[in-house]
Amino acid sequence: MAYAPFNLSGKVALVTGGNRGIGLGMAKAMAQAGADIVIWGSNAERNLAAETELTGLGVRVKAQTVDVSDEAQVAEGMEEAVAAMGRVDSVFANAGIGYGSPSFVEMKTETYRKVLSVNLDGVFFTLREACRHMVERAKAGDPGGSLVGVASLAAIEGAARNEAYAATKGAVISMIKSVAVEHARYGVRANAILPGWIATDMTAGAQANSAFAEKVIPRVPARRWGEPEDFGGMAVYLASDASSYHSGTTIVIDGGYSIF
Repeated sequence: MAYAPFNLSGKVALVTGGNRGIGLGMAKAMAQAGADIVIWGSNAERNLAAETELTGLGVRVKAQTVDVSDEAQVAEGMEEAVAAMGRVDSVFANAGIGYGSPSFVEMKTETYRKVLSVNLDGVFFTLREACRHMVERAKAGDPGGSLVGVASLAAIEGAARNEAYAATKGAVISMIKSVAVEHARYGVRANAILPGWIATDMTAGAQANSAFAEKVIPRVPARRWGEPEDFGGMAVYLASDASSYHSGTTIVIDGGYSIF
C-alpha cells in the first residue's frame, strides 16, 4: 500500500469560525485533501456561502449557526454534528474576536468580558465537547483525534492596547497543553497554532493603515501579509495521520516575523 498520510478521506473536520478568514482557509484545504467538513459560524448568510463553496469541492459539508460563547449551543452543535456526520476526527477551535482599546487603563470591563467569552470560553466549551466525543469513541474501541486551538502571536509577544485579547490567546496555549497531556491515552493529540499578521476581516484596520504598511509589514521576513490559504497545509497535517505523535506544541505561522 502506498504511503499516503495526508489523505483525509473518511475523516471529518469541524472548524469554528469556519465561514471566512483563517477558518475557511483551513476548511478548504482539508476538503481538498478529502475530509468531510463541519463549519460553525454565528452568521447564517456567511455560513451558507461557505457551505456552497466547500460542497463544490466534492465532500460532505454541514454548516451550523453556533455562537461558541454560548455553552448550550456548543454542546448541542457538537451532538448534532456527530449525529449528522457519524463522527468528528478533528476540531479546530478557531472562532475569535479582536477588540482592543485606546489604552489599557481605558479598556472597558464590557470589552474584556466580551473578548473572553468568545476567545477563551468558546475554546473551552468547544474542546470540552470534542474531548467528550473522542473519549467516548476511544472507550468503544475507536481511539484517535486531533484538537487545535488557534491562538496568536499576541500570546507570546507584548500586544499593547490588546491586553484582553492577549490574555485569551495565552490561556489557549496553556489549555491545549493540559488537554494534550490528559487525552494522549485516548490517542487524542492537541496543538496550538499562532498566526502572525494575516489579511483577514479582523486586521482590516491595520491593512488600511499606511503607517502600519510602511513600518510593520517590512519587518516580516516574507515581506507580505499572510493569507488564510497559508494555514491550509498545517491544517491538513494536523488533521492527518502524519501528525499522530505530534502533540502539546505551539506552531507559529507568521512569515518569520517573531524571530526577526
